[in-house]
Amino acid sequence: MRLLALAASVLILSACSQGGETPAAPAEPTAPAAVLAGVNLAEPVSLTGTEPFWGIQLTADELVYSGVDRPEQRAPRPEISIQGTVATFQTASSAGTTFDVTLTATECSDGMSDRTYPLTALVKVGDETLMGCAASAAALARAGESGPVV
Repeated sequence: MRLLALAASVLILSACSQGGETPAAPAEPTAPAAVLAGVNLAEPVSLTGTEPFWGIQLTADELVYSGVDRPEQRAPRPEISIQGTVATFQTASSAGTTFDVTLTATECSDGMSDRTYPLTALVKVGDETLMGCAASAAALARAGESGPVV
């Protein structure tokens, strides 16, 4: 009988102490990385094209556009939207030049080297449309003059 009374007391005390606890909130789900064809678009990315020669560097903070006979222009780094095998973003320089960029997960050759890039780039700079290729800046730094840029 004493054992039964002791067990009942433990259960009652246990029930009382659990009533005041607040259940832990579920952890916030982390957003998936902005990755397209193995390229993490949240990290620095290089876009390049020929005829005419041009380049865009996406850094942590900005888009830097340059080219032969073209003034360098800078714009805030835009938010990148990915849908399926396509990433898009838009931004504008302080001079008012708009940059509309579409990256597609298809192998690309710049036509001048023997490199193959993981992304094809379509860039509208103001009224001009440019075609080129893109890869992570780190992959380009590691790549040789030929072969895949990975």
